[in-house]
Amino acid sequence: MRADTKKAICDLFLTFDISSSNALPYLELHLVCRVRMKKYRSYKGEVGKIAPNLLNRDFRAEKPNQKWVTDVTEFSLFGQKLYLSPILDLHSSDLVSYTISDRPVLSMVTTMLNEAFAKIPDGTNLILHSDQGWQYQHKQYQRMLREKGIRQSMSRKGNCLDNAVIENFFGLLKSELLYLQEFQSMEHFKQELVAYLDYYNNRRIKAKLKGLPPAIHRQQALSAA
Repeated sequence: MRADTKKAICDLFLTFDISSSNALPYLELHLVCRVRMKKYRSYKGEVGKIAPNLLNRDFRAEKPNQKWVTDVTEFSLFGQKLYLSPILDLHSSDLVSYTISDRPVLSMVTTMLNEAFAKIPDGTNLILHSDQGWQYQHKQYQRMLREKGIRQSMSRKGNCLDNAVIENFFGLLKSELLYLQEFQSMEHFKQELVAYLDYYNNRRIKAKLKGLPPAIHRQQALSAA
């Protein structure tokens, strides 16, 4: 597939809502986004040399802490930039952890990992999937996963559909927060972003989760295990 065709599919994909099993794809029309949001292009290095694509677009997870996905997205407003780095669990699509930074530095990702690792024991053998960004190729990142007993998985270069669930999450963020508000400053936007992430995890119900928010569904699944 040509590179420009792949980009068009990825851009269109961000307007789809696949969070509900009975939802139909739709396009957001005639809306003005006052914050520029785009995928953080962080690829460096050799294709496929760090980790295989273990996830292989199998987004089903039978229980929590079996498959996680991560990525970084970039916001631009008021001549400034802000970066969001989350981990989603594919069982409930819940936010396991996230960090927000004004620079795309390695500590943004390692802090996210440390917060997520505090919630699981060692040796779970779970899969953590990402794109081929430089931060995921970094030796410290690889070492942290290895020491925790986590298997690293990477998308093929330039293929957003290999990490479709987190791309959809960014699409929801775009349609439910960015399109609906005006922001007075970067600090105001950051506050609203944190509030939205709390809403998404703890109050935004999903039909495929039996009408529960992601974090509550996760808690119930862990309690039943």
